[in-house]
Amino acid sequence: MTAAFMDLVDVTIVNIAIPSIQKDAGASFSQIQWITAGYALAFAAGLITGGRLGDIHGRKRLFLVGIGGFTLASALCGFAANPEMLVASRILQGGMAAMMVPQVLSIVHATFPAHERGKVFGLFGAVVGLGAVSGPLLGALLTEWNLFGLEWRPIFLINLPVGVAAFWLGSRFITESRAPRALKLDLVGVGLVTLGLLMLLYPLTRGRELGWPLWGYGSMAGAFVVFGALVAYERRKAARDGSPLVELSLFRVKSFAAGIAVQTVFGVALGVFFLVWTLYMQIGLGWSPLRAGLTGVPFSLAVSTAAGMSVQKLVPRFGRKVLQAGALTMAAGVLLYIWESGRYGLHIAPWQMALPLVVMGAGMGLIVAPLTDAVLSEVPREHAGSASGLINTVQQMGNALGLGLVSVVFFGVIGDRLTPAQVGPAFVDAFQHALVWVAAVLGVIFVLMSALPKRPAQHVEGAGDAQGAAGGAGGAGERAVGESRPSRPADEREREMAV
Repeated sequence: MTAAFMDLVDVTIVNIAIPSIQKDAGASFSQIQWITAGYALAFAAGLITGGRLGDIHGRKRLFLVGIGGFTLASALCGFAANPEMLVASRILQGGMAAMMVPQVLSIVHATFPAHERGKVFGLFGAVVGLGAVSGPLLGALLTEWNLFGLEWRPIFLINLPVGVAAFWLGSRFITESRAPRALKLDLVGVGLVTLGLLMLLYPLTRGRELGWPLWGYGSMAGAFVVFGALVAYERRKAARDGSPLVELSLFRVKSFAAGIAVQTVFGVALGVFFLVWTLYMQIGLGWSPLRAGLTGVPFSLAVSTAAGMSVQKLVPRFGRKVLQAGALTMAAGVLLYIWESGRYGLHIAPWQMALPLVVMGAGMGLIVAPLTDAVLSEVPREHAGSASGLINTVQQMGNALGLGLVSVVFFGVIGDRLTPAQVGPAFVDAFQHALVWVAAVLGVIFVLMSALPKRPAQHVEGAGDAQGAAGGAGGAGERAVGESRPSRPADEREREMAV
């Protein structure tokens, strides 16, 4: 949970400091996108690999490697001499996060029996909310205070003591676990995943700056060919040695396949919103980092509160309707924000933003925690790392795609040469235009959620034959959590769960 908290804080803390980085380091708008999108891209490209490496070599070992590397990369970000070094260090940081983060859900999945995981994911949702609250505030305060004249650099250096503490805690308290049968790392699969993501996201992020060259469109189209080749290769590898990078059999589990689709599109919405929101407040409205950070507190509190309630109270009673209500609620908050931004223009006050932000935060909270639980509930134990990596990968891939789309839906509306008097109105208009896209994406998410199971999975071992049939589709020896099995004495089952 400490690692998940640190990762989330690092993402949100950077968002709030981006205008300061642009001003102090002289970063271009394209470099600003790469400071965020580069991290997301490296994170997305490495997550499946990180999850699989944890399955093979031990989740605790990979967790410690990741958290050590993340701490080192944070130091490099903090001492970056120019925007190029900062982008490179952020890419390294994303790669190390890809080693660390998949192990969080994998360790939970391997450590806790099925009927206890709902409580753990409720705690996970609360940690997500706490990180969302802490990141913007901490980033705003550290940027505003300008400690030792370091400007924005302390937002990265703050990770050093936290990373050292998390490494020590992890080495002492986490129990080692790995897949029960020997697996191999699929290097060809790693290469295809990375190549496909780069071909899709690089031209999308740089396209506007380069004038949308023809090769960019060809690269994005070619990315889908690479993903098709990846699927064909993974099928052959699964049949040959049973160690594919992407466990395609997982997609036969309806809850997993539907949840993956929702996670991807949800990542797009979040990628667009958080970057344009920061630019709107600090560049468009001219607010200080502290004022912008404090404005986001109602949103973060609403996310944390709703996430805690959704898993424990609402989903067991109402099932997927809670997730669909979350998508509609978040869309309503976005539409309300568009209306208020248009009505008050440059004179909008933080307290006037509170209502749409609370509505949006409540909607997001209803989605984030139960969605993770729904996706993982029927996943075979031996593929917990691969499944966890896939969940995080598609969300980060969606996030990077959303950050790339900012070039189109936000910067594409802003003129290239603006006078100081034109900057504010141009950013307000672009913000409203981008939020229309976010609302449309949330509508797509609502439709996709209709493919999720109506009721939450039964978090007990031996919950029923239907679940077992769905989860066990991966083949012999890949029993899903909840697969029907011969009855055994209760004390024997409890001992197995404890182990």
